[in-house]
Amino acid sequence: MSALPLKPAKGGFLRPFGSGEFIHQFLLGKGPYGSAVIYPQTGPPQAEIFREYKLALMKATALDKATKAKEKQARLEKRYISPDNIVELTDTYLTQLTYKAHGCRFHSFVDHFSGLRRLGWVEATG
Repeated sequence: MSALPLKPAKGGFLRPFGSGEFIHQFLLGKGPYGSAVIYPQTGPPQAEIFREYKLALMKATALDKATKAKEKQARLEKRYISPDNIVELTDTYLTQLTYKAHGCRFHSFVDHFSGLRRLGWVEATG
């Protein structure tokens, strides 16, 4: 019996972080990946969690694209990378990204959330 490879096939759904990890940290009130910090006892509605998840994915994607572009440019010019330039390019990429193109759709998110509720990991607060 051979072991399955851990890396996804080319063209898979690669994300900087998973929705389960994000939801867990967000509901603990830790504000993961630059998202808003909430009060864990009351929690936000699903739509707000979904919005914060999508925005965090967009920020992480823009930062990744900017870093890769600046690394490539620095390698070609044989110089060091300037973090200030990466921040500027990240903002540029962030304005170019579309909201719908990143992460799951709301219906998939609600299905995932209902699975977490059935497992007892999330509960309604009001």
